[in-house]
Amino acid sequence: MAQVKLKDLNKTYDNGVKAVIDMNIDIADKEFVILVGPSGCGKTTALRMIAGLETITSGEIYIGEKLVNDVLPKNRDIAMVFQNYALYPHMTVFDNMAFALKLRKTKKSVIDREVKEAARLLDIDKLLKRKPKELSGGQRQRVALGRAIVRKPQVFLFDEPLSNLDAKLRVQMRAEIIKLHKELETTMIYVTHDQVEAMTMADRIVIIKEGIVHQIDKPLSVYNNPNNLFVAGFIGSPAMNQFKGKLTQENGKLYFSTKKFQVQVYKDHEKSLQDYENKEIVFGIRPEDIYDARFNSMAESPQDLEAVCEIVEPMGNEFHVILNIDEDKMTARFDPKEMPEMGKTIKITFDMARGHYFDTESEESLLKELKSE
Repeated sequence: MAQVKLKDLNKTYDNGVKAVIDMNIDIADKEFVILVGPSGCGKTTALRMIAGLETITSGEIYIGEKLVNDVLPKNRDIAMVFQNYALYPHMTVFDNMAFALKLRKTKKSVIDREVKEAARLLDIDKLLKRKPKELSGGQRQRVALGRAIVRKPQVFLFDEPLSNLDAKLRVQMRAEIIKLHKELETTMIYVTHDQVEAMTMADRIVIIKEGIVHQIDKPLSVYNNPNNLFVAGFIGSPAMNQFKGKLTQENGKLYFSTKKFQVQVYKDHEKSLQDYENKEIVFGIRPEDIYDARFNSMAESPQDLEAVCEIVEPMGNEFHVILNIDEDKMTARFDPKEMPEMGKTIKITFDMARGHYFDTESEESLLKELKSE
């Protein structure tokens, strides 16, 4: 088992495109870290550099205490699970899983024991004589995992391993990988563009955009305390509502005001925002922090407004509601107690204690210091 360290890591392609820029990440021994971001952000490039499949422009990669910049992939003691499974179609499940051990000239008795143990762990022990074409997508992914497990590497690398599976199988395989991590107690680095995978599986997540790391933290900390507008908008579904406006002082109270609506700032946020009075900022509020005013008992600091209910999407356990305040549109997540009527004006409540504020130029959170205390 080993820690992984990326120090000032850069990747620039021959055409001048910078895929990874000054990336610094410390991954502890036995930690499960997920690199997440939109397509083309550099997360897979970073993973491939850790694996040794992509050359490094500058910077250092350590696995354990060893600098591995010039170490061949086969000598890095890592195992990688790919998006497309990469199984040998002419080999049985057993032979696919045993392949790396055979290359090492491992004893047959050891190979037999390790493959059967991994197969039992993944619940594919009854499939060992089948070939990949006889397996479902979920079963093929388990075989790919098993092939990695038998190698007993220091580090597991996953490159969007669940993206080819249907929704139900993805949920099932997420649970299997979490369980696997706990049983194997091995360092795992996982790449995905799916924020649900990142939020539900990782010990910590690394949010990347255009090759730059924007935040590294525990999933709930990132969700509740985003460093900037990009993180705030990327993490969370539906996305955080964002409004441009100004902070104004009236009768000794601080308000966030747009041309369409005005809400009073939560008292604990006032000190962090006092230097931004009369300046344009961005106010953000998550859909679950906007309530149907009839059922707002959970709001710590309620501010009531009126909005037109444009669209209602019944989700079973909740309603996703598109609201409109004089062309300022927002999304709310309402409890399914009573469906609001489309086209009608309804009263809504913002829980201002859950509000977020961002600088319009730097896009950095204005509450970062407050929320880090």
